[in-house]
Amino acid sequence: MITGTGIDLIELDRIEKSGTRLAVRILTKQEFVRYNELKGRRQVEYLAGRFAVKEAYAKAKGCGIGASLSFQDIETEYEAGGRPTLKAPGAEETVHVSISHSRMFACAHVVIEKGSSR
Repeated sequence: MITGTGIDLIELDRIEKSGTRLAVRILTKQEFVRYNELKGRRQVEYLAGRFAVKEAYAKAKGCGIGASLSFQDIETEYEAGGRPTLKAPGAEETVHVSISHSRMFACAHVVIEKGSSR
């Protein structure tokens, strides 16, 4: 049963202007390592995607960032085949994640499902 869904869209230019300051604020240590391995526009896309997925997850949980959940509480990982997943405190549910980029935007969609296993 689906218990939550969230989506977020962010302009890449907005992320690019905020630079490393935003990266330090929203990325976990592991995500920051990956961010530093990337160069140029790919680094901006990565950061924007992580920002969007964390916002989308908070919307799916129905709590928002800052109330009871911080950017640092949510970490994006990848399964062996490359599918993105999330790790967050108290996430016993199955969390489905999709992240996409265009030249101007990054978008993330999160669906939380209870009573299901992958």
